[in-house]
Amino acid sequence: MTDHILIVDDDTSVRNSIREFLVIEKFKADTVNSAEEALDFLKNNAVDIVITDILMAGMDGLELTDIIKRDHNTDVIVITGYSGDYSYEEAISKGASDFIFKPVRFEELLLRIGRVLRERRLAKDRAQMLKKLKEMAITDGLTKLYNSRYFYTQIEMEIDRLNRYGHPLSLLLLDIDNFKAYNDTYGHLDGDKILMRLGEIIKKCLRTMDSAYRYGGEEFTILLPETTLDEAINVAKRIQVKLSEEKFLSMTDDKITITLSIGVTEYQHKEDLSAFITRADKAMYLSKDRGKNTISVLSSKEVK
Repeated sequence: MTDHILIVDDDTSVRNSIREFLVIEKFKADTVNSAEEALDFLKNNAVDIVITDILMAGMDGLELTDIIKRDHNTDVIVITGYSGDYSYEEAISKGASDFIFKPVRFEELLLRIGRVLRERRLAKDRAQMLKKLKEMAITDGLTKLYNSRYFYTQIEMEIDRLNRYGHPLSLLLLDIDNFKAYNDTYGHLDGDKILMRLGEIIKKCLRTMDSAYRYGGEEFTILLPETTLDEAINVAKRIQVKLSEEKFLSMTDDKITITLSIGVTEYQHKEDLSAFITRADKAMYLSKDRGKNTISVLSSKEVK
């Protein structure tokens, strides 16, 4: 992908000569003659580096640099012919990645552009690595749902939000019926396929604000913010219907039926977190006791 550079200078000969050089060096280069035009350009165009003169009519190059670094993912190289009026430190403090004096030597400019682009790519690689590490820390590797550790972080945040604003919050706890027997019969590789596919099915049944977690083994939890008990029951039914439509084949080509026992409950204002989770767990085991493949609901009053 060609690196995109924008040249900002109110001197037509300077900006055109820099542009011609950069095009020869295989960069995508555009020009504008003021800081104001540069900001308009950046609204609709992704630019890797802005090369700007400092002294221009209207907004100067340092003001422009300050705004670019605040509002855009773009590096800035500042050019000036007024070394006595502006310092390297002042440009860097505004967020400039480099500082060069006029008359510009193209070989020096090319070296500085190369350095800025290398640092830019390194920063991007580091950001992607950090993002990946964060995802790994909160995601179950098999199902690609969130893990149980992240569940406890999120449920505390949702309860805090509920206690402040009074929105409802419901919780589902799901357990795959007869999963141990399935693993014993067909092996863990087949079992893993079931877990992965169930994770996909659950995701498709949820809204953007909802979140699903592999709670442990064959157990899953789902947090449903701004969701009443009746609405949560509908989510549980939707998951069961989608799962019933799924055709599972073992590695020995046996047709398999997979079902879920689901517990549903709604949080009560100022309730203890452990009581909320325990109630969902009891509701799920109630589904087991009722013959499995069913949905059971418990309110705080029923547990008491």
